[in-house]
Amino acid sequence: MPTVNLGGSGLRSLDESLREQRAVDELYLHENQLTELPDWLGELTELRVLDLSHQPLKAIPDLSRLQRLEFLYVSDLAITELPSTLGNLSSLQYLGATDNGLTSVPESLGRLSKLIELRLYGNRLTELPTTYGDLAGLRELHLDRNAIQRLPQTFDQLTELRVLSLRANALVDFPTQLSRLPNLRHLDLRANHLTQLPDLPPDAFPALEKLDLRWLNLPTTPPWIHSLHHRGCATYRTKT
Repeated sequence: MPTVNLGGSGLRSLDESLREQRAVDELYLHENQLTELPDWLGELTELRVLDLSHQPLKAIPDLSRLQRLEFLYVSDLAITELPSTLGNLSSLQYLGATDNGLTSVPESLGRLSKLIELRLYGNRLTELPTTYGDLAGLRELHLDRNAIQRLPQTFDQLTELRVLSLRANALVDFPTQLSRLPNLRHLDLRANHLTQLPDLPPDAFPALEKLDLRWLNLPTTPPWIHSLHHRGCATYRTKT
């Protein structure tokens, strides 16, 4: 299918002729000077990949009609919110919305049943909606460099999750609900506000291969950490 690559072209607006290319499959508009997008962008219903990243874009138009869209890149923009209509993108597998000014994210994203990877690092989030526990197919969740204080208890439903990165947030309580996830392999909790680890059963984190606890003030090590080490999980801690 046709690919249109207009990335890095210095565009300040989109030519109306693009509207007629209804068969376009991949559209790259990254690294331009676009501050707004026309509503007709949502008419390109064959789109499977859409890259809008790295430009002073102030808002994302309604893309609800893009029912074939699988990859959406909306990083490093001038936006402060994501539209709730993104929850209607029923085929979406990847959403990258990093390095924006987001203080919250819409509950509707919890409806993205085919989402495999979600990247929200480098924003101003303090919490996530409980509906994100409904992302049954999610395998990677990247939340570094936010101000998240706690995770929803519903995260124990993310049974396909492999990678969870929470480096440089504001967690004060260890997210024990993660310990029951059967496929979690990498957990990064570096540079949070944790001062103690909970008591967990020795079979906690059954599939974990890497646990990063560096730059935390943790004076004691509970037995389950030793169990992880003996099972072959690489555990990283700052020496005290």
